Order: sequence, then C-alpha cells, then structure tokens
Amino acid sequence: MSHSTLPRTAQEPGTPAPPAAPGPLTAPTPSATAGPLTAAALSSPPAPAPAATPTPAPVPTDRLRATLPDPLPDPLPDPLPDSLPTPPPDPLSVWPGSTLPHGPGDLTLGGVPLTELADRFGTPAYVVDEDEVRHRCRAYLRAFPDADVFYAAKAFLCRAMIHWVHEEGLGLDVCSAGELELAVTTGFPPERIVLHGNAKSPADLGAALRLGVGRIVIDSTSEIARLAAAVPAGTRQKVLIRVVPGIAAGGHAKVRTGTDDQKFGLSIADGSAQHAITRILGQPRLELTGLHCHLGSQITTVKPYLSAVRRLVGLLARIREQHGVTLPELDLGGGHGVAYRPGEPALDIAALGARIRAELVRGCAAAGLPVPRLAVEPGRAIAGPSGVVLYRVLSVKRTGTHLFVAVDGGMSDNPRPALYGVRYAPRLVGRSSSAAPERVTVVGRHCEAGDVLAADARLPGDLRPGDLLAVPVAGAYHLSMASGYNLVGRPPVVAVTSGTARLLVRRESLADIQERDIGL
Repeated sequence: MSHSTLPRTAQEPGTPAPPAAPGPLTAPTPSATAGPLTAAALSSPPAPAPAATPTPAPVPTDRLRATLPDPLPDPLPDPLPDSLPTPPPDPLSVWPGSTLPHGPGDLTLGGVPLTELADRFGTPAYVVDEDEVRHRCRAYLRAFPDADVFYAAKAFLCRAMIHWVHEEGLGLDVCSAGELELAVTTGFPPERIVLHGNAKSPADLGAALRLGVGRIVIDSTSEIARLAAAVPAGTRQKVLIRVVPGIAAGGHAKVRTGTDDQKFGLSIADGSAQHAITRILGQPRLELTGLHCHLGSQITTVKPYLSAVRRLVGLLARIREQHGVTLPELDLGGGHGVAYRPGEPALDIAALGARIRAELVRGCAAAGLPVPRLAVEPGRAIAGPSGVVLYRVLSVKRTGTHLFVAVDGGMSDNPRPALYGVRYAPRLVGRSSSAAPERVTVVGRHCEAGDVLAADARLPGDLRPGDLLAVPVAGAYHLSMASGYNLVGRPPVVAVTSGTARLLVRRESLADIQERDIGL
C-alpha cells in the first residue's frame, strides 16, 4: 500500500481516536469521523503535490485527505479486485502521504525537511511519520469494522508505537516476553494482547500468564501440556491453535508459512491439527476459543485468504461434529503486501475485508455454523510505508560499467535485501541534479559482498560523497532486525508530525556496546 492508495479521513492528523472499549478482545471503536474505506477509494490517484517552497510549511490537507465514496453496496459486487491497480509512475507513490517537495531537491516528511533531520540526528537514521501510522490503523478499522485488528509488533516496536496503536483502538500481537513486557510497562492492556511463537520459552509463557494476556496461540503439541501445567490452579487460559491450511502464498520462499514444509503450526492434511485440538479440549485449564493461521508475508492478492477461510470453516464444522464444540473465533493472521517501489502491486485492504467477510458468512451458512469473530494481524502494512531511512554517501566507485554507491549503513540496519532480495527505490535529497539517471547498486559499509541495500536503482550519475539518500518503505523489519555487525551501532528512530521531530529511540553508541562486554 502506498499513500496514493489509502485515502485520508476528515479527522485531523495526529488526533487520537477513542481507545477500544474495555474488556478482552472487544471490537475496537474507530474514530467517529472516520469514513468507510472502499476499493474504489483505494484506487483513486493522489492529489498533485504543490510547488516547492523555500521554507517548511504545514502539510496541505488535500495531500493528507481525500473524499471517501459511499460504502460498499450490499450485497457485494462479485468479484472485487484482488489487488490494487498498478499505480502511476509517481516517484512519491510509495512515500508517506505527508511527503512534499521542498526547496532544491529536498523533501519534507510530516512537515520537516529530510536534510534538517539528517543534520540534527545524523545518519543512518530511521524516520517514522506518526500521522501515516495512525491513518493506516484507522484504515484497517474501517476495512474490518466487525473484527479485532492486532498490530504485529515484530514489524517495528517502541514505546511510542505501542502508544499510537493503543490510542487508535488496535490490539497487539507479540512473539516474546521482551515485546510483551515493553507493551505492558508502556500501559497497553494485556487482555488486548495475543502471544505467538513456534518455540515459546518458559520465560515467554511465564510472562504471558503472569501479565494476563488475552490469548496464547498454541503452535505445537508439546506446548499443550507445558502451558496447561503452568496455568495457576482455579484459572483458565484462553488459547488459539495455529493450523496449517496447506496454501502457498507470499513474496518469497522464506516467508511462506501456510504450507506443510515449514516450522509453524499444525497441519490439517496429516491430522496433526485435529489431534492437538482433541488434546487441548481435554485440558481443564485451557479454553480453546478458536483457530489461527498465517499464510506468509507480502501477499498481494485476496484469493489465498479466501481459500484459507474455506478450509478453516471446514475444520470448524468437523470440530463441532466430532466434539460438539462451536469455536467462536477465527484469526487469519497478516502478511498483507505493500509496494516497495513505484508501480509494484499492493494488497487492497478494503477488498480483503469485504471479501473475507462475504466468504466467511457464506461458508458458515452452508455449514450451519454461527459466524465466528474475525481477527487479522497487520504489521508491515501499517509500519512499513510509514518509515523512511536516511543515509550519507561515503564513496562512489565505478567498476567497469558498474557504478557502486556506498553509504554509511548497510545490512546491520537493513538485512532484508540480503535475506529476501527485497528491492528498494532510494532517492537523492538535499540538492537538485540535472545529470542523467544511471543504474547503480547502493551498497553498505560491511565486510560482506552481499551487503547490498538497493540493486539496480536509478539515481543521478553525478552522485558524490556527502550526498544524502532517502529510502522509503523502511518502517518495518529494519530496526526490529538490526544487528551489531562490525559494532557500528543501531540507528536512532525519529518521529515526525505537524512540522516537529522528536527522538523516540536514541542511537546505539560505542559506549553502549562496550558496556555489555564485562570482562576477559
């Protein structure tokens, strides 16, 4: 999803929506001013950017908001499109909606010039547009009005992000005691938290039970007895069971988790899921509330989710037939794809919500089942397009016909190109250039040939050391996957909104690194 595909509501940016009503896993209440998000609205082209100005100016409202059309008709037209139409080749189409030209070659984000951010906070630096995060949270609440929306913390987590998500009425999906403790100590209600993980440690389970998380997702048969034994006497822990529906979906083989050849979940095909369900129902300290599945990541079509709904409704029907139990919840996970470069497809969230609901209602009616409470877990689709990373060019080297541009970051702050072959669209900011664009490879500073940040990028041919490069769609799986390789220290996180910038996470210093090394 890009800013050009997510229309803005009439609500002023940065204005918190009312938090969800109290109680475990209740439906979040979106802002009273938020309108419906439809597939037609998602395909509307962005408003033209105003002319460059020499000084920062408030972000125009026509850039941040668009008129929303009428709600989807009832019954739904069949079919709605699977993915968004290919956007026009607007170089800013994958940037946050507040992005505007500013001065000679500069851009503002949230009303703050990127050059000012680089000068003030140094590089590399992650920049997060708070208003874009909030807008994307509200877009999900509009697309899934009768469902629970849990933000997947693994994409990006800090105290401010936890606060924003809570204010916008979303729940939280965590994968470790560390993520859980950070959330609860920031004030997030534990009953609105779901704990995942294919290999939860005793510390993970202990923290979840001690803090009172709303749901724990069981991922293996060995976890059933271990969790049941840890639940205090006289209490019951609500759990979901992660099942594998046997559906291949996702942008890369390493992120496809809906098939039987990977480490997550319990297979429907070989009977593992059914066996585990029987065992959970036999544990008096565990309350099985529903099924969970997660197909993978970077999925840009609706079809795999509809297939998952059909298979999981079939399993719900078999559970009722065999055990006389009707499970009230169905969690379809996340994996919603975003565009990293202009022209790439992105999953149409409005179409996803409408078609999943229609398929779920149809399937349950055919099976004679009540419609379960639906849940989804977006992470990347909220955080990814809300973030930008800034780098300084350190060297420019031509090898034969190949131009390498080395920057002051690399795989320590973004390992995703090396892991998954992700392709980004970096941009020169801070000066204008009349040089013809060339195909270059933006590389990092680390001692690895695979330390490539952007292969086959088009940048001006006169790049030189000291230039500032900005890379959009950098809000997810950057800081959360950052490492200490070569002991360079992890970058800071800066939030921008309404013309102001503030530090959320400080840069990791050499002193921080050395203090952890406590002896010979």
